[in-house]
Amino acid sequence: MQSLESSALEPTKAELKTLSFSARLMRFLPVYGLVILMVLLIGLFSVLLPNTFPTMLNMRAIISDKAIIALLSLGAMIPMAAGRIDLTVGYGIVLWHILAISSQTILGLPWPVAVMAVLMLGAFTGFLNGLLVEVAKIDSFIATLGTGTVLYALALWHTGGRQMVGVLPEGFYDISTTFVFGLPITGYYLLFITVVMWVVLEYTPVGRYLYAIGANQRAAALNGIPTRKYVIGAFVASGTMTALAGIILASKLRIGQASVGLEFLLPALVGAFLGSTTIKPGRVNVWGTVVGVAILAVGISGIQQFGGSFWVEPLFNGVTLLIAIGIAGYAQRRKGAARR
Repeated sequence: MQSLESSALEPTKAELKTLSFSARLMRFLPVYGLVILMVLLIGLFSVLLPNTFPTMLNMRAIISDKAIIALLSLGAMIPMAAGRIDLTVGYGIVLWHILAISSQTILGLPWPVAVMAVLMLGAFTGFLNGLLVEVAKIDSFIATLGTGTVLYALALWHTGGRQMVGVLPEGFYDISTTFVFGLPITGYYLLFITVVMWVVLEYTPVGRYLYAIGANQRAAALNGIPTRKYVIGAFVASGTMTALAGIILASKLRIGQASVGLEFLLPALVGAFLGSTTIKPGRVNVWGTVVGVAILAVGISGIQQFGGSFWVEPLFNGVTLLIAIGIAGYAQRRKGAARR
């Protein structure tokens, strides 16, 4: 298993040696197509909207708004690497951002204690999801949909349909409002987590084991990989990431309400699915996920600055999700044909 090769569709060194320069460019086009599209969209909107789009203010707004979605997408892609899906990323953030506030305003906990409590609850929820999937043998879609619905119901019960408000410590506000070198600190959170996840998934046995489980769990088990442990661990990591996103959302909004959070589910999944179509087509990957979220952020920001209505964002997310799933399915079929 130490020499497990990537099953993605990126070109190999041996293949590139046999191709001409123009053929190499065409071979790389499907691999980095979304990256090229992102650059083209940035250039297009910068030319068409020179006074609003290519500005520091717009960059700050995009990073501040989309960093939470990017964290959820990265959290969702961890179980996806093992061939599972976690829908609680969209439901859990509702409860976690509420608890991050109410634990301070109602229970009087210091903000660091409240943050640690929410992170532990997120990890515990991921552990329960892992047990449901691996021990109870419930399909991950159904299991996490049920768990997520319970979390949402708990959020409604806890708030009673009202907003959770109160005076919070400045230290808690600083989690999201601090600027470093002119950019929101949430962007640096995202960069750090992205690099760590990239190293773990691409250069450690943990990452190779998760990808092996996602490719063929039975074969992975026969090779001695404790598949149950790694799948449960993937859900724990996803739950912890969701709780972190909820904490950042609470620090940003400064209020907790059950009507906020569900709208993050679709773009988070879109980003993760788009990530499987670029950089390493045919499998979810960290940088591809970040590029997928960036495509959504740039596209929606540009369309809204052109005067797009409030319904443009969910329409854009839904259409992009369908396209992403279609491309991912095509990549998997190409992978199967190449193996045959």
